Amino acid sequence: MEVKQMSLYKRSGKIKQHSKKDGVLTAEMISNSIFQLGRFGTGLQHSFYILSLPSHSLSDISVLCSYVHLQKLELPHNKIQDLSCVSHMPYLVVLDASYNEISNFFEFQPPKNLKEVNFAHNRMTKMRDLSAYASLTKLVLDYNSFSEISGLEQCCRLTHLSLAHNKISRISGLGGLPLTHICLRGNHLEKIEGLEHLKSLQVLDLSQNRITSLSGLENLHLLGSLNLEKNLVSEIQECKHIHDLLLLRDLSLVENPVQEQPDYKLAVIFLLQHLTVLDQEAVTVEEKVSSVNMYDPPMDVVAARDHITHLVYQLMQPQVLYESTLPSADSPYPMLVLTGPRGCGKRELTHRLCQEFNEYFAYGISHTTRGPYFGEENGLDYHFVSEEAFQSMIHTGKFIQTIQYGGHSYGLTRDAVEDVAREGLACCVHMELEGVFSLKKTYFEPRYILLIPTQAEKYIGHLKARGLYTQAQMDAAVSRIELYANTNRQRPGFFDNVIPCDDWEDAYKTLRQAVKEYLLLEEQEEGENNNRASPDNTSTGHNPEEKPLSPVSMSRLTLTSHSARALDPSDISYRSYFTKIQKELHPQKSSTELASIRRREQLVREAIVGKSPGVYSQLFKSSAQPVVSSVHNDDSGNLFHEDSGSDDSRASSALSVPSSAGAFSDLAEPLHVSVMGHASETLKDHVPSSQTPNDPHPGADQLAAAVSPCSDRRPGSNVKPILPPIPTGRRTPAAPSLSPSPSPKPGVEEEGNANMEG
Repeated sequence: MEVKQMSLYKRSGKIKQHSKKDGVLTAEMISNSIFQLGRFGTGLQHSFYILSLPSHSLSDISVLCSYVHLQKLELPHNKIQDLSCVSHMPYLVVLDASYNEISNFFEFQPPKNLKEVNFAHNRMTKMRDLSAYASLTKLVLDYNSFSEISGLEQCCRLTHLSLAHNKISRISGLGGLPLTHICLRGNHLEKIEGLEHLKSLQVLDLSQNRITSLSGLENLHLLGSLNLEKNLVSEIQECKHIHDLLLLRDLSLVENPVQEQPDYKLAVIFLLQHLTVLDQEAVTVEEKVSSVNMYDPPMDVVAARDHITHLVYQLMQPQVLYESTLPSADSPYPMLVLTGPRGCGKRELTHRLCQEFNEYFAYGISHTTRGPYFGEENGLDYHFVSEEAFQSMIHTGKFIQTIQYGGHSYGLTRDAVEDVAREGLACCVHMELEGVFSLKKTYFEPRYILLIPTQAEKYIGHLKARGLYTQAQMDAAVSRIELYANTNRQRPGFFDNVIPCDDWEDAYKTLRQAVKEYLLLEEQEEGENNNRASPDNTSTGHNPEEKPLSPVSMSRLTLTSHSARALDPSDISYRSYFTKIQKELHPQKSSTELASIRRREQLVREAIVGKSPGVYSQLFKSSAQPVVSSVHNDDSGNLFHEDSGSDDSRASSALSVPSSAGAFSDLAEPLHVSVMGHASETLKDHVPSSQTPNDPHPGADQLAAAVSPCSDRRPGSNVKPILPPIPTGRRTPAAPSLSPSPSPKPGVEEEGNANMEG
């Protein structure tokens, strides 16, 4: 009996080995691989749900026909060719038959609940109709031999489709499907098509194809990831097709020709600002900012670059003292800038303003590369030059600021400002908003007036009436109205005044009034009217109770009287226009400031004429020690009592610094040597006899106090660095003035000469 049992065991073992060798699936193999026990039917019956038999070299699985309750069947890496047994599994949900030898596409009765199928790495060549598989949600058909996508039109629940590494040359048959993930890696696609109706698509893999353009992706607004590795995309501009896909976060263009272009990464990041991953690398905030600054920089960045460019080119040229250069930051060269959108009337209003206020303003002529419009004259409205000449002027440091607008270049040259400053007038120009940003980077401090249309219809009517602009240019001009308005709202104080320009006549009235307020002409007119109304003002004498006019008031009256006649260099009241403006806009300087300015002026003059500094300027470089003695107010008050009227103005301006244009920043004329001598003689009585005239003593400060007008100290003046005083007994004659100055009265000059000789 034992011998018979042993022979039976050996025979059964041989049968098992033979079955495994032949690739036949047996019940014993199934019992070792099945798991996940669960209930089914009424809940009183139990069955196993999952069967996994990978890498068993199976070729015959017909035994599975009796396992009707399976829900998940995994048979990868076998040699299966027939899946007809699946027809007996009505509860099957997941089927994995990858890496087999299946050539028939879904050759089994469709299980009612089948959702996921994986037929990757098989031998399938043609797809058939899958309308019976209504529950199918995921279909993987990678590494087969499909050449066309078909039969999926009725799979209304299909969300994942993968057909990687097939022979598909055209995307079709996917319209209307709720697909969220598509993988078509490694096919023969040359263009993107057939995806425009996939509104739910979120992930798309088209890598390893022959695609040259991104056209066809415009309507995939839910797309979040796009893989285009190893394609033939060569132009960065192709990214414009996906510019409006705001949910796109991950883009890969690895191993595309486009990567060879300069600044490729910044260009793609600029076009797709919402990206977080590009070519499998995270996009940083710094890269996003750099991309914007490179391809669409804000006006501040453009203005900064423009200013740097012109400044560098200017520094490469011989340096000269410009007519518009003033001695301190407290007295900038006066300019008026009118800005506004194209066709708002800024050029016409600028010309009209310069014509009416021709004693104060002159028109600064800009350069441009565009052709002249009807009615424009070269050298009057613009200097019309070629693009080559314009670039040559940039490289030779001619420009203060330039802009690009409407495909043309515009720029304001240093010579345009210098021509106006040489005449002693303020420069009045007009420009676009970009020019304002650029000009604000320079040391000029103009008044900026914004002319802005408030009624779009009337503004469009103005543009059409001129007949100079195309429809595209008019649309661009109208769209820039909001740009000007936003700049005014977001940057308080950016413009000094905002004037509606719907009606040019009303706009000019408002502009004229604003300019008169800047020039303080309203106060001057009121003062003249008051003087005419009062008969006592015509008297040359002063009542004991009447207060004398302050130097500022005198200068205002003088300024008004000068406006009625042409400026004469021989006139005692001759001065540049911007000197008048600055004198009105800035308060009177204190005596200490005036004394310091006078000393600096004297040193500059000596340097220009080649004189070496005097011995006292070398010795006394620290502030003088305070002395108890002081000059009586009566004596200092009588110092220039003889010369009233214009001499009062001269006394108030005696210590100002001359500008390179021949005018002074706040005050009119330098202190004449003879006046200094007269003052020195007047103060002799107050100097102790033990001191020599050349010794430093408080007389210098007292002289400055005697000459300078009595005015309130300017806020912050006490913290300015003050140069040491120059002794009053200094005998070194002053250098001749660089600007025309009136001669003092004969008596004063003779007395000053006598003091100098003595």
